[in-house]
Amino acid sequence: MPDFVLGQWRISWTLPLALGYLGYLLLGATVFQLLEKQAEAQSRVQFQIEKLQFLENYTCLDRQALEQFVQVIMEAWVKGVNPKGNSTNPSNWDFSNSFFFAGTVVTTIGYGNLAPSTGAGQVFCIFYALFGVPLNLTFLNHLGKGLSAHLALLDTWGHQTGRSRVLRTLALLVFLAAGTLLFLVFPPMIFSSVEGWSFGEGFYFAFITLSTIGFGDYVVGTDPNKHYISVYRSLAAVWIICGLAWLALVFNLASSLVEKFLQLHLDGAERGPPEQVEEALRKRQEQPGRNKIRVCP
Repeated sequence: MPDFVLGQWRISWTLPLALGYLGYLLLGATVFQLLEKQAEAQSRVQFQIEKLQFLENYTCLDRQALEQFVQVIMEAWVKGVNPKGNSTNPSNWDFSNSFFFAGTVVTTIGYGNLAPSTGAGQVFCIFYALFGVPLNLTFLNHLGKGLSAHLALLDTWGHQTGRSRVLRTLALLVFLAAGTLLFLVFPPMIFSSVEGWSFGEGFYFAFITLSTIGFGDYVVGTDPNKHYISVYRSLAAVWIICGLAWLALVFNLASSLVEKFLQLHLDGAERGPPEQVEEALRKRQEQPGRNKIRVCP
């Protein structure tokens, strides 16, 4: 992306784009919190009232009472209220969780375990995603290009020899190894410790999240029996955004490698075996008058 000129200063787009992206996430977190937190609190209280009434009125459980209570539980779950625990559980729409939700919207992960329940929240979510998804793609694309500029190995592979090629290869390997540790090894270890998952479950969550598949079967910061630090899910959102940029670049490198391999294979098939190429060149040179210079009157 080219730089823009402000007076006599030439400024890169990287910093304004990053600040704009962060500001957009903060805006979304603030609005979602304002629109959804009060409605969630009301749903939480209503669910607790329903649960107490059930315990008082149905000392002997029958089928109809069970069906009614299950329906109440399902409605509470759809609204983001965890049926376990009590109304003192941390809100799903405090600023940290709202920031995490805003990140899942613009990155199109969409775990499905939480969604706006108010009409105003749903309308805002539509327009927020309408502008946020292109902004996210632009940001990740710009970040990926910046990283690719330092790892321009594929396009210059045929022109690099000796020490330069070795250094570029080592830089690529270091980039892949460091990214794997930062985004796919250390975070699952942290998630395993905080959430009580196995390392395999933590790695599964990390990959499903960074690949934007987002099944929603594993989501950080949702266990009502655990006490999380206030910025836990906000840090998870930052990890998601940085990890998406790294994984997108890895996928682009892998795609470029496959394309170059296929191109070399097709070029070799079009040229044919070396013996056929040499025979065609020899016949071409033996054609009479092929190399003569003709002077037209």
